[in-house]
Amino acid sequence: MPAHNEASYLEEALRRAVTGLRERGDAFEVLVVENGSTDDTAAVAARMAAAMEEVSVLSLPHADYGRALRAGFVAASGRQVINFDVDLVNLEFVDAARKAAEQEAAAIVVGSKRGPGADDGRPVARRIVTAVFSTLLKVAFGLKVSDTHGLKLLEREALLPHVRTCLFGGDIFDTEVVLRAERAGLTVTEVPVTVSDGRPPRTSIARRIPRTLMGLLRLRVALWRSGLHPPAIR
Repeated sequence: MPAHNEASYLEEALRRAVTGLRERGDAFEVLVVENGSTDDTAAVAARMAAAMEEVSVLSLPHADYGRALRAGFVAASGRQVINFDVDLVNLEFVDAARKAAEQEAAAIVVGSKRGPGADDGRPVARRIVTAVFSTLLKVAFGLKVSDTHGLKLLEREALLPHVRTCLFGGDIFDTEVVLRAERAGLTVTEVPVTVSDGRPPRTSIARRIPRTLMGLLRLRVALWRSGLHPPAIR
């Protein structure tokens, strides 16, 4: 669970995650990756870790969502790693993703906001950006699933070598993981999820679009140089 300046939301998110996972009866850990916060996020995380034995905290000096995801994945001890955002703790996804991973022997199960059965309750502008981003990934990178951002289940052993080779953080890391997994021949599947904005977005669309486009251009070049050639644009 990456956490940057989430002091107002983190305690509730952790209580919901821990309570829901306890109800499912399997051993688990919740690893908060605090990254570059300037509010009381680190203190809240430490307090919750002291109160709940399943919670632990990792701190990074700089704000970087992608590098927080990567650090959490590498530090995790479980066989399966599930990405939660502080504003999106979806226990139904846990159940559906674990079932899909078992049935399809999948290395990654993406929580799709765009596939059949999904319910995307976010503002129209954010839905449009997601649609354009996903279409670009399909056309320019040959992405097979309909989404890369947000909720994901990842099989740690299968993916650790690929995560270690990832070059990008920020908004691009989880997209890079999915693309590298697909190009390595691993099974990547998806299940529909229901999403809505639990709090205001941390980054405006106007700032995020050019940053993401530049990141995708750099990722395309990096994958090409690595011999993981995307299909030609049609």
